[in-house]
Amino acid sequence: MSTIDPTARVEDGAVIGEGTVIGPFCMIGPHVTIGKNCKLIGHVSVMGHTAIGDDCVISPFAGLGGPPQDLSYRGEPTRLEIGSGCTIREGVTMNVGTAKGGGLTRVGNGGFFMNNSHVGHDCTVGNGAIFATSATLGGHCEIGDFVYIGGLSAVHQFTRIGSQVMVGGVCGVRDDVIPFGLVNGQYAVLEGFNIIGMKRRKFTRERLATLRAFYKRLFYGPGTFAERLASVQGFAGEDPAIADILTFIANGKHRPLCLPAATGRD
Repeated sequence: MSTIDPTARVEDGAVIGEGTVIGPFCMIGPHVTIGKNCKLIGHVSVMGHTAIGDDCVISPFAGLGGPPQDLSYRGEPTRLEIGSGCTIREGVTMNVGTAKGGGLTRVGNGGFFMNNSHVGHDCTVGNGAIFATSATLGGHCEIGDFVYIGGLSAVHQFTRIGSQVMVGGVCGVRDDVIPFGLVNGQYAVLEGFNIIGMKRRKFTRERLATLRAFYKRLFYGPGTFAERLASVQGFAGEDPAIADILTFIANGKHRPLCLPAATGRD
């Protein structure tokens, strides 16, 4: 059975999973669903149409499911969905979506959100993401699986970050970042691949060599970027990671692509 501290306020209509512990002074709204074996340590606010998966741990003063920070919002019943196995530390905020943005903010499984990090409205965050202290997303961002965003970094609205990217600390990300990229700087520039992360995910030396050759040709070869991009399309069959990068670039919508410093913003 679930355990609810007598000082907590759980509104009628909320669904609390088996084995979940609701700690002191938590506030749970009437449209909230919390999965099994979660722990809300205390002073946690979960509001709006919010669903939280199993086995999550949520620390004090987290605010989940609050209204989007968007002037067009008029109280529509938009949603926030958080996956299973997430750790959400002190002061983290995650907002529901907006009607114009699809109505859903979605966070995947196994995320680790350090204190005061923020997921804005209509964002999609993949599995295994790590947000360091005060890492923040503007609205409508798309974040891939196993992305690390460094402390005090901010991602501009509508920006896409591919899977297994590492974003350095105190970094403003205003351009799309290719999968497996490493970005850093006051305004993010591409510094290469996230080699340490790739090795942790069992990329062999041979695969890394293939990817480095592709990277060098795409970003530092002769001709314009568009010409180089056309010239590397044949590399897609050499490695699945190259295919992922080329698909990511082809699917760009709102933001330019983050490039190495020597090539400038494109």
